[in-house]
Amino acid sequence: MASCPLSYDFCSDERDDHEVGSLYSGGSISHENNGSIISRNSSTNSLNSLGRLKFRDHVWTYTQRYLAAEAVEEAAAAIFGSEDGCDQAEEDGNGDGMRLVQQLISCAEAVACRDKSHASVLLSELRASALVFGSSFQRVASCFVQGLADRLTLVQPLGTVGFVAPTMNIMDIANEKKEEALRLVYEICPHIQFGHFVANASILEAFEGENFVHVVDLGMTLVVESNLENLKPEDIKMNDGEVLVVNSILQLHCVVKESRGALNSVLQIIHELSPKALVLVEQDSSHNGPFFLGRFMEALHYYSAIFDSLDAMLPKYDTRRAKMEQFYFAEEIKNIVSCEGPARVERHERVDQWRRRMSRAGFQPSPIKMVAQAKQWLGKMKVCDGYTIVEEKGCLVLGWKSKPIVAASCWKC
Repeated sequence: MASCPLSYDFCSDERDDHEVGSLYSGGSISHENNGSIISRNSSTNSLNSLGRLKFRDHVWTYTQRYLAAEAVEEAAAAIFGSEDGCDQAEEDGNGDGMRLVQQLISCAEAVACRDKSHASVLLSELRASALVFGSSFQRVASCFVQGLADRLTLVQPLGTVGFVAPTMNIMDIANEKKEEALRLVYEICPHIQFGHFVANASILEAFEGENFVHVVDLGMTLVVESNLENLKPEDIKMNDGEVLVVNSILQLHCVVKESRGALNSVLQIIHELSPKALVLVEQDSSHNGPFFLGRFMEALHYYSAIFDSLDAMLPKYDTRRAKMEQFYFAEEIKNIVSCEGPARVERHERVDQWRRRMSRAGFQPSPIKMVAQAKQWLGKMKVCDGYTIVEEKGCLVLGWKSKPIVAASCWKC
Protein backbone atom coordinates (compact mmCIF):
# COMPACT_ATOMS: atom_id res chain seq x y z
CA MET A 1 0.00 0.00 0.00
CA ALA A 2 1.18 3.50 -0.77
CA SER A 3 2.71 5.23 2.20
CA CYS A 4 1.51 8.70 1.28
CA PRO A 5 -2.27 8.81 0.82
CA LEU A 6 -3.91 11.70 -0.96
CA SER A 7 -4.69 14.80 1.08
CA TYR A 8 -7.98 16.56 0.40
CA ASP A 9 -7.83 20.22 1.36
CA PHE A 10 -9.42 23.54 0.54
CA CYS A 11 -7.03 25.69 -1.51
CA SER A 12 -7.62 29.37 -2.10
CA ASP A 13 -6.08 31.52 -4.81
CA GLU A 14 -3.70 34.05 -3.22
CA ARG A 15 -5.42 36.84 -5.16
CA ASP A 16 -8.78 36.08 -3.57
CA ASP A 17 -9.94 38.78 -1.16
CA HIS A 18 -13.31 37.26 -0.33
CA GLU A 19 -13.51 34.10 1.74
CA VAL A 20 -16.54 32.66 3.44
CA GLY A 21 -16.96 33.09 7.21
CA SER A 22 -20.26 31.30 7.69
CA LEU A 23 -20.79 27.73 6.57
CA TYR A 24 -24.48 28.34 6.01
CA SER A 25 -25.68 31.69 4.83
CA GLY A 26 -28.33 30.64 2.35
CA GLY A 27 -27.16 32.11 -0.99
CA SER A 28 -24.47 31.63 -3.70
CA ILE A 29 -20.84 32.26 -4.48
CA SER A 30 -19.48 31.00 -7.76
CA HIS A 31 -16.10 29.36 -8.03
CA GLU A 32 -15.18 31.78 -10.81
CA ASN A 33 -15.90 34.88 -8.74
CA ASN A 34 -13.66 34.10 -5.85
CA GLY A 35 -11.05 31.96 -7.53
CA SER A 36 -11.37 29.27 -4.90
CA ILE A 37 -10.86 25.65 -5.84
CA ILE A 38 -10.88 22.29 -4.16
CA SER A 39 -7.56 20.60 -4.74
CA ARG A 40 -6.58 17.00 -4.13
CA ASN A 41 -2.86 16.86 -3.54
CA SER A 42 -0.43 14.43 -2.04
CA SER A 43 0.93 16.84 0.56
CA THR A 44 2.04 16.32 4.14
CA ASN A 45 -0.94 15.27 6.22
CA SER A 46 -1.94 13.73 9.50
CA LEU A 47 -1.12 10.21 8.38
CA ASN A 48 2.46 10.85 7.34
CA SER A 49 3.54 11.03 10.97
CA LEU A 50 2.28 7.55 11.75
CA GLY A 51 4.64 4.62 12.10
CA ARG A 52 4.29 1.18 10.61
CA LEU A 53 0.66 0.11 10.56
CA LYS A 54 -0.98 -3.26 10.42
CA PHE A 55 -3.00 -4.08 7.31
CA ARG A 56 -6.30 -3.65 9.16
CA ASP A 57 -5.20 -0.16 10.27
CA HIS A 58 -4.36 0.77 6.68
CA VAL A 59 -7.83 -0.30 5.53
CA TRP A 60 -9.53 1.56 8.38
CA THR A 61 -7.44 4.70 7.86
CA TYR A 62 -7.98 4.84 4.12
CA THR A 63 -11.72 4.46 4.67
CA GLN A 64 -11.65 7.47 6.97
CA ARG A 65 -9.62 9.47 4.44
CA TYR A 66 -12.12 8.69 1.70
CA LEU A 67 -14.95 9.88 3.92
CA ALA A 68 -12.94 13.00 4.78
CA ALA A 69 -12.62 13.77 1.07
CA GLU A 70 -16.38 13.55 0.64
CA ALA A 71 -16.88 15.70 3.73
CA VAL A 72 -14.60 18.44 2.41
CA GLU A 73 -16.38 18.51 -0.94
CA GLU A 74 -19.79 18.70 0.75
CA ALA A 75 -18.62 21.57 2.95
CA ALA A 76 -17.26 23.42 -0.06
CA ALA A 77 -20.53 22.92 -1.92
CA ALA A 78 -22.43 24.36 1.03
CA ILE A 79 -20.08 27.34 1.28
CA PHE A 80 -19.92 28.13 -2.43
CA GLY A 81 -23.69 27.72 -2.59
CA SER A 82 -24.45 30.70 -0.36
CA GLU A 83 -25.56 33.95 -1.89
CA ASP A 84 -24.74 36.00 1.19
CA GLY A 85 -21.32 34.48 1.53
CA CYS A 86 -19.41 37.40 0.06
CA ASP A 87 -20.88 39.82 2.58
CA GLN A 88 -19.99 37.53 5.44
CA ALA A 89 -16.52 37.04 3.99
CA GLU A 90 -15.92 40.77 3.93
CA GLU A 91 -16.82 40.94 7.60
CA ASP A 92 -14.41 38.18 8.55
CA GLY A 93 -11.69 39.43 6.20
CA ASN A 94 -8.60 37.83 4.69
CA GLY A 95 -10.07 34.39 4.35
CA ASP A 96 -10.34 33.76 8.10
CA GLY A 97 -13.67 31.99 7.66
CA MET A 98 -12.35 29.62 5.02
CA ARG A 99 -9.26 28.82 7.07
CA LEU A 100 -11.46 28.04 10.07
CA VAL A 101 -13.55 25.65 7.97
CA GLN A 102 -10.39 24.00 6.65
CA GLN A 103 -8.87 23.66 10.12
CA LEU A 104 -12.06 22.26 11.59
CA ILE A 105 -12.41 19.59 8.92
CA SER A 106 -8.68 18.72 9.09
CA CYS A 107 -8.97 18.34 12.85
CA ALA A 108 -12.02 16.08 12.52
CA GLU A 109 -10.08 14.02 10.00
CA ALA A 110 -7.10 13.70 12.34
CA VAL A 111 -9.36 12.69 15.23
CA ALA A 112 -11.10 10.12 13.00
CA CYS A 113 -7.69 8.72 12.04
CA ARG A 114 -6.64 8.67 15.73
CA ASP A 115 -3.66 10.93 15.07
CA LYS A 116 -3.55 12.54 18.50
CA SER A 117 -0.44 14.65 17.98
CA HIS A 118 -1.67 16.35 14.81
CA ALA A 119 -5.21 16.72 16.18
CA SER A 120 -3.86 18.37 19.33
CA VAL A 121 -1.94 20.95 17.29
CA LEU A 122 -5.02 21.74 15.24
CA LEU A 123 -7.21 22.01 18.34
CA SER A 124 -4.80 24.55 19.80
CA GLU A 125 -5.04 26.64 16.64
CA LEU A 126 -8.81 26.30 16.50
CA ARG A 127 -9.31 27.50 20.07
CA ALA A 128 -7.68 30.79 19.11
CA SER A 129 -10.05 31.42 16.19
CA ALA A 130 -13.33 29.66 17.14
CA LEU A 131 -14.72 32.36 19.41
CA VAL A 132 -17.82 31.98 21.58
CA PHE A 133 -18.87 35.58 20.83
CA GLY A 134 -17.62 35.73 17.24
CA SER A 135 -19.47 35.28 13.95
CA SER A 136 -22.16 32.61 13.69
CA PHE A 137 -19.69 30.12 12.24
CA GLN A 138 -17.02 30.95 14.81
CA ARG A 139 -19.55 30.27 17.54
CA VAL A 140 -20.75 26.98 16.11
CA ALA A 141 -17.13 26.00 15.45
CA SER A 142 -16.32 26.55 19.14
CA CYS A 143 -18.93 23.92 20.04
CA PHE A 144 -17.46 21.42 17.57
CA VAL A 145 -13.95 22.14 18.87
CA GLN A 146 -15.04 21.14 22.36
CA GLY A 147 -16.67 17.99 21.00
CA LEU A 148 -13.51 17.05 19.08
CA ALA A 149 -11.37 17.69 22.16
CA ASP A 150 -13.62 15.44 24.26
CA ARG A 151 -13.56 12.72 21.60
CA LEU A 152 -9.78 12.88 21.31
CA THR A 153 -9.40 12.03 24.99
CA LEU A 154 -11.50 8.88 24.48
CA VAL A 155 -10.07 7.34 21.31
CA GLN A 156 -7.46 4.60 21.45
CA PRO A 157 -4.21 4.96 19.44
CA LEU A 158 -3.72 3.12 16.15
CA GLY A 159 -2.97 -0.56 16.60
CA THR A 160 -5.58 -0.95 19.35
CA VAL A 161 -9.27 -1.63 19.15
CA GLY A 162 -12.14 0.14 20.82
CA PHE A 163 -13.41 3.43 22.09
CA VAL A 164 -13.18 4.39 25.76
CA ALA A 165 -16.60 4.96 27.29
CA PRO A 166 -17.10 8.67 28.06
CA THR A 167 -17.47 9.78 31.63
CA MET A 168 -19.93 12.55 30.77
CA ASN A 169 -22.89 13.02 28.46
CA ILE A 170 -25.60 15.50 27.61
CA MET A 171 -27.16 15.28 31.08
CA ASP A 172 -24.02 16.41 32.95
CA ILE A 173 -24.55 20.15 32.74
CA ALA A 174 -26.42 21.83 35.57
CA ASN A 175 -30.11 21.07 35.30
CA GLU A 176 -31.17 24.64 35.94
CA LYS A 177 -28.99 25.94 33.08
CA LYS A 178 -30.31 23.32 30.72
CA GLU A 179 -33.91 24.04 31.71
CA GLU A 180 -33.45 27.78 31.23
CA ALA A 181 -31.85 27.19 27.82
CA LEU A 182 -34.71 24.89 26.80
CA ARG A 183 -37.24 27.51 27.87
CA LEU A 184 -35.45 30.13 25.79
CA VAL A 185 -35.33 27.83 22.76
CA TYR A 186 -39.06 27.25 23.12
CA GLU A 187 -39.86 30.95 23.46
CA ILE A 188 -37.51 32.38 20.82
CA CYS A 189 -37.00 29.66 18.20
CA PRO A 190 -39.99 28.24 16.31
CA HIS A 191 -38.64 24.66 16.28
CA ILE A 192 -40.49 23.17 19.25
CA GLN A 193 -43.55 25.40 18.96
CA PHE A 194 -43.88 24.25 15.35
CA GLY A 195 -44.04 20.66 16.62
CA HIS A 196 -46.70 21.55 19.16
CA PHE A 197 -48.75 23.45 16.59
CA VAL A 198 -48.80 20.47 14.21
CA ALA A 199 -49.44 18.04 17.06
CA ASN A 200 -52.35 20.04 18.48
CA ALA A 201 -53.99 20.43 15.07
CA SER A 202 -53.56 16.72 14.30
CA ILE A 203 -54.92 15.73 17.70
CA LEU A 204 -58.02 17.90 17.29
CA GLU A 205 -58.65 16.35 13.89
CA ALA A 206 -58.23 12.81 15.27
CA PHE A 207 -60.63 13.50 18.16
CA GLU A 208 -63.38 14.99 16.04
CA GLY A 209 -66.66 13.28 16.93
CA GLU A 210 -65.18 11.33 19.86
CA ASN A 211 -66.56 11.53 23.41
CA PHE A 212 -63.67 10.19 25.48
CA VAL A 213 -60.09 11.01 24.55
CA HIS A 214 -56.66 10.25 25.97
CA VAL A 215 -53.44 12.01 24.92
CA VAL A 216 -50.07 10.48 25.79
CA ASP A 217 -47.12 12.84 25.39
CA LEU A 218 -43.89 10.83 25.35
CA GLY A 219 -41.93 13.91 26.34
CA MET A 220 -44.05 15.02 29.28
CA THR A 221 -46.38 12.25 30.46
CA LEU A 222 -44.05 9.28 30.52
CA VAL A 223 -40.39 10.25 30.56
CA VAL A 224 -40.70 11.93 33.95
CA GLU A 225 -41.87 8.67 35.49
CA SER A 226 -39.95 6.06 33.50
CA ASN A 227 -37.19 5.63 30.97
CA LEU A 228 -38.65 5.57 27.48
CA GLU A 229 -36.39 2.65 26.54
CA ASN A 230 -38.04 0.61 29.30
CA LEU A 231 -41.59 1.53 28.31
CA LYS A 232 -44.16 -1.14 29.15
CA PRO A 233 -47.83 -1.37 28.09
CA GLU A 234 -48.97 -0.85 31.67
CA ASP A 235 -47.20 2.53 31.74
CA ILE A 236 -49.99 3.85 29.51
CA LYS A 237 -53.16 3.57 31.55
CA MET A 238 -56.34 3.61 29.48
CA ASN A 239 -60.00 3.64 30.43
CA ASP A 240 -62.71 1.80 28.53
CA GLY A 241 -64.07 3.69 25.57
CA GLU A 242 -61.19 6.16 25.35
CA VAL A 243 -59.63 7.08 22.02
CA LEU A 244 -55.84 7.29 22.21
CA VAL A 245 -53.48 9.73 20.50
CA VAL A 246 -49.72 9.54 21.09
CA ASN A 247 -47.57 12.64 20.73
CA SER A 248 -43.76 12.49 20.46
CA ILE A 249 -41.84 15.75 20.06
CA LEU A 250 -38.05 15.37 19.79
CA GLN A 251 -38.09 12.18 21.89
CA LEU A 252 -37.86 8.98 19.86
CA HIS A 253 -34.41 9.70 18.39
CA CYS A 254 -32.98 9.14 21.87
CA VAL A 255 -34.22 5.53 21.72
CA VAL A 256 -32.47 4.79 18.42
CA LYS A 257 -29.47 2.55 19.13
CA GLU A 258 -27.10 0.45 17.04
CA SER A 259 -29.14 -2.68 17.71
CA ARG A 260 -32.47 -0.95 16.84
CA GLY A 261 -34.13 -3.18 19.44
CA ALA A 262 -35.10 -0.45 21.89
CA LEU A 263 -36.91 1.68 19.32
CA ASN A 264 -38.63 -1.34 17.79
CA SER A 265 -39.85 -2.35 21.23
CA VAL A 266 -41.28 1.13 21.95
CA LEU A 267 -42.99 1.31 18.56
CA GLN A 268 -44.42 -2.21 19.01
CA ILE A 269 -45.92 -1.28 22.39
CA ILE A 270 -47.48 1.87 20.94
CA HIS A 271 -48.81 -0.04 17.93
CA GLU A 272 -50.45 -2.65 20.17
CA LEU A 273 -52.38 0.15 21.90
CA SER A 274 -53.90 1.05 18.49
CA PRO A 275 -53.76 4.84 18.76
CA LYS A 276 -55.97 6.76 16.35
CA ALA A 277 -52.92 8.92 15.58
CA LEU A 278 -49.22 9.06 16.43
CA VAL A 279 -47.70 12.49 15.86
CA LEU A 280 -43.94 12.33 15.36
CA VAL A 281 -41.74 15.45 15.38
CA GLU A 282 -37.98 15.05 14.98
CA GLN A 283 -34.87 16.94 13.90
CA ASP A 284 -34.57 16.41 10.14
CA SER A 285 -30.88 15.62 9.74
CA SER A 286 -28.66 12.55 9.49
CA HIS A 287 -26.65 12.49 12.72
CA ASN A 288 -26.76 8.72 13.18
CA GLY A 289 -24.70 7.43 10.27
CA PRO A 290 -22.17 4.61 10.75
CA PHE A 291 -19.10 6.81 10.13
CA PHE A 292 -17.89 9.62 12.37
CA LEU A 293 -16.83 11.99 9.60
CA GLY A 294 -20.19 11.75 7.87
CA ARG A 295 -22.02 12.54 11.12
CA PHE A 296 -19.59 15.38 11.82
CA MET A 297 -20.21 17.10 8.48
CA GLU A 298 -23.98 16.61 8.63
CA ALA A 299 -24.02 18.13 12.11
CA LEU A 300 -21.75 20.99 11.07
CA HIS A 301 -24.06 21.94 8.22
CA TYR A 302 -27.21 21.52 10.33
CA TYR A 303 -26.10 23.50 13.38
CA SER A 304 -24.47 26.19 11.22
CA ALA A 305 -27.96 26.86 9.87
CA ILE A 306 -29.37 27.05 13.39
CA PHE A 307 -26.64 29.42 14.60
CA ASP A 308 -27.15 31.52 11.48
CA SER A 309 -30.84 31.83 12.34
CA LEU A 310 -29.97 32.87 15.91
CA ASP A 311 -27.71 35.55 14.42
CA ALA A 312 -30.68 36.95 12.53
CA MET A 313 -33.03 36.87 15.52
CA LEU A 314 -30.89 38.27 18.36
CA PRO A 315 -28.18 40.93 18.82
CA LYS A 316 -24.56 39.79 18.87
CA TYR A 317 -23.99 40.02 22.63
CA ASP A 318 -27.46 38.94 23.77
CA THR A 319 -27.04 36.63 26.76
CA ARG A 320 -30.17 34.68 25.79
CA ARG A 321 -28.53 33.61 22.57
CA ALA A 322 -25.36 32.60 24.40
CA LYS A 323 -27.37 30.49 26.84
CA MET A 324 -29.25 28.70 24.05
CA GLU A 325 -26.06 28.05 22.12
CA GLN A 326 -23.89 26.91 25.02
CA PHE A 327 -26.37 25.03 27.20
CA TYR A 328 -28.72 23.55 24.62
CA PHE A 329 -27.37 23.30 21.08
CA ALA A 330 -23.74 22.90 22.16
CA GLU A 331 -24.68 19.96 24.36
CA GLU A 332 -26.35 18.26 21.39
CA ILE A 333 -23.29 18.94 19.22
CA LYS A 334 -20.86 17.57 21.79
CA ASN A 335 -22.95 14.44 22.23
CA ILE A 336 -23.02 13.82 18.47
CA VAL A 337 -19.29 14.48 18.05
CA SER A 338 -17.69 13.05 21.18
CA CYS A 339 -19.87 10.14 22.28
CA GLU A 340 -20.31 6.57 21.05
CA GLY A 341 -22.39 3.59 22.13
CA PRO A 342 -25.16 4.10 24.72
CA ALA A 343 -23.80 7.54 25.64
CA ARG A 344 -24.61 8.92 22.18
CA VAL A 345 -28.29 9.79 22.48
CA GLU A 346 -28.65 12.59 19.92
CA ARG A 347 -29.24 10.18 17.03
CA HIS A 348 -31.23 12.43 14.71
CA GLU A 349 -32.33 10.94 11.40
CA ARG A 350 -33.94 12.27 8.25
CA VAL A 351 -37.68 12.04 7.73
CA ASP A 352 -37.23 9.41 4.98
CA GLN A 353 -35.52 7.12 7.48
CA TRP A 354 -38.35 7.62 9.95
CA ARG A 355 -40.83 6.71 7.21
CA ARG A 356 -39.08 3.39 6.74
CA ARG A 357 -38.92 2.75 10.48
CA MET A 358 -42.58 3.52 11.04
CA SER A 359 -43.69 1.41 8.08
CA ARG A 360 -41.67 -1.57 9.32
CA ALA A 361 -43.34 -1.17 12.72
CA GLY A 362 -46.76 -1.50 11.11
CA PHE A 363 -47.82 2.16 10.99
CA GLN A 364 -49.41 3.77 7.96
CA PRO A 365 -48.83 7.41 6.99
CA SER A 366 -51.61 9.89 7.67
CA PRO A 367 -50.77 12.90 5.49
CA ILE A 368 -50.74 16.29 7.21
CA LYS A 369 -52.77 18.67 5.08
CA MET A 370 -52.30 22.00 6.78
CA VAL A 371 -49.38 23.70 5.06
CA ALA A 372 -51.40 26.89 4.53
CA GLN A 373 -52.38 27.03 8.20
CA ALA A 374 -48.78 26.30 9.23
CA LYS A 375 -47.45 29.16 7.12
CA GLN A 376 -50.08 31.45 8.61
CA TRP A 377 -49.02 30.31 12.09
CA LEU A 378 -45.37 31.04 11.24
CA GLY A 379 -46.33 34.54 10.14
CA LYS A 380 -48.10 35.18 13.44
CA MET A 381 -44.99 34.00 15.33
CA LYS A 382 -43.23 37.14 14.06
CA VAL A 383 -39.87 35.44 13.82
CA CYS A 384 -37.32 36.90 11.41
CA ASP A 385 -37.43 36.28 7.68
CA GLY A 386 -35.63 33.12 6.61
CA TYR A 387 -37.78 30.41 8.15
CA THR A 388 -39.73 28.26 5.70
CA ILE A 389 -42.45 25.60 5.92
CA VAL A 390 -42.93 23.11 3.11
CA GLU A 391 -45.01 19.98 2.59
CA GLU A 392 -42.97 16.91 1.70
CA LYS A 393 -44.67 13.57 1.02
CA GLY A 394 -47.39 14.21 3.58
CA CYS A 395 -45.02 15.68 6.18
CA LEU A 396 -44.46 19.30 7.17
CA VAL A 397 -40.85 20.49 7.33
CA LEU A 398 -39.68 23.65 9.08
CA GLY A 399 -36.43 24.97 7.63
CA TRP A 400 -34.03 27.88 7.74
CA LYS A 401 -33.32 29.28 4.26
CA SER A 402 -34.53 25.95 2.83
CA LYS A 403 -32.24 23.89 5.09
CA PRO A 404 -34.54 21.36 6.87
CA ILE A 405 -34.52 21.74 10.66
CA VAL A 406 -37.57 19.91 12.05
CA ALA A 407 -40.03 17.53 10.37
CA ALA A 408 -43.52 16.60 11.59
CA SER A 409 -45.40 13.49 10.44
CA CYS A 410 -48.61 11.73 11.47
CA TRP A 411 -49.21 7.97 11.59
CA LYS A 412 -52.10 5.56 12.16
CA CYS A 413 -52.40 1.83 12.77
